[in-house]
Amino acid sequence: MTDLYELTASQLVAGYRSGAFSPVEALRSVLERVEAVNGTVNAFCRVDADGALEAARASRERWRRGEPTGLVDGVPVSVKDLLPLRGAPTLRGSRTVDPAGGPWDEDAPAVARLREHGAVFIGKTTTPEFGWKGVTDGPLYGVSRNPHDPRRTCGGSSGGSAAAVALGAGPLSLGTDGGGSVRIPAAFCGVFGLKPTYGRVPLYPASVFGTLAHVGPMTRDAADAALMMDVISAPDWRDWSGPPPQAGCFRDELAGGVAGLRVAYSPDLGGSVSVAPAVAAAVRRVADRLAELGARVEEAHPPFTDPVEAFHVLWFSGAGQLVAQLRSEERELVDPGLAEIAEQGARYSALDYVRATQVRMALGQTMGGFHQKYDLLLTPTVPRTAFAAGLEAPPDAPGHRWTSWTPFTYPFNMTQQPAATLPCGTDPEGLPIGAQLVAARHADALVLRAAHALTPDGR
Repeated sequence: MTDLYELTASQLVAGYRSGAFSPVEALRSVLERVEAVNGTVNAFCRVDADGALEAARASRERWRRGEPTGLVDGVPVSVKDLLPLRGAPTLRGSRTVDPAGGPWDEDAPAVARLREHGAVFIGKTTTPEFGWKGVTDGPLYGVSRNPHDPRRTCGGSSGGSAAAVALGAGPLSLGTDGGGSVRIPAAFCGVFGLKPTYGRVPLYPASVFGTLAHVGPMTRDAADAALMMDVISAPDWRDWSGPPPQAGCFRDELAGGVAGLRVAYSPDLGGSVSVAPAVAAAVRRVADRLAELGARVEEAHPPFTDPVEAFHVLWFSGAGQLVAQLRSEERELVDPGLAEIAEQGARYSALDYVRATQVRMALGQTMGGFHQKYDLLLTPTVPRTAFAAGLEAPPDAPGHRWTSWTPFTYPFNMTQQPAATLPCGTDPEGLPIGAQLVAARHADALVLRAAHALTPDGR
């Protein structure tokens, strides 16, 4: 019999419904898995086994009565430690946040929706300080590692969530993505990750990185992500920037397939990105598979130059504002890399910020036009596989910042488009490779549908 920790959320719910096993049995299997693996990968910064067992027992009784409270009743879920989870300190990976500060009595919107649907919260997953970079290490939680090779990074900043899902330490996790922070670790760890259209999943408290920041699901496959989106995408009054409610159900859209879809395959953004051969070959196979499934695939590149300088102005300015709010003694506790970009961000002028915003608006318009011709854009998620843990950038990267090796991710935070990564193979060392699917704003269901069509076992 398959260990229960290996099952997807959809499979768990089906098992609860049939009576094959209970939420308590599933949770115990997951907690045993957490105990077995967390010391190696450092995916969780906090585990609440007692609280989770209490919630699982309540869920078991609801299922026994045939009265589940929602779509994920009894499913184990973890939450990145940037998002408030009632009853748990939200330290944001920082020594500047007082664990006793509390009162820790509020859920983030996505957490609240999951709780309303009966989710069982295991605990909080690790993040670099305030989620500032594309790997997961920092002065508070230490180094989080790749489940496929603990010598390697799990990516970031939602690295703890990606590692947890990859290892069976709960099938669902909530991550955040301001420049790739869901997609990068999902690709490095071999799981599915979705950055929804900006605002589709409400965010509160607002991110210091402004409208670059998204909340999204990290799961085993697209079907579980669609299930999770049907829960967490409900509007919340605390996020004033959210769109109207989603029309229809994400799960109902999964079966549509890709026949007839127009897909632009850009292996290297028009030659501007150096991509590892194993990554290029794996994403090429995804393009071929889409064509086999009936999509009209052609090699085509989005017509933009790398917007990294404008992204840095926006990102570093957010860091500068964040650190400026700290007392002088607290600034001494900050991750040196974060302090460095904050110092740079504090030097930008209002005109610099407005110019960067203009670059962003032009980029969004460019991609809007691109998607008049193409339904989907296919790229690698990251141009390489996971490198040594504890580094912001590998030694062979073209720069020392995390943005130097993530050129496929941060542009689509600037444009606020939905973008998903799905596992598409491994390199010769057995490290996972991710392929990225991008669609026009508000076409989240299309991204999930295409990713589901590419799921090898048809889940």
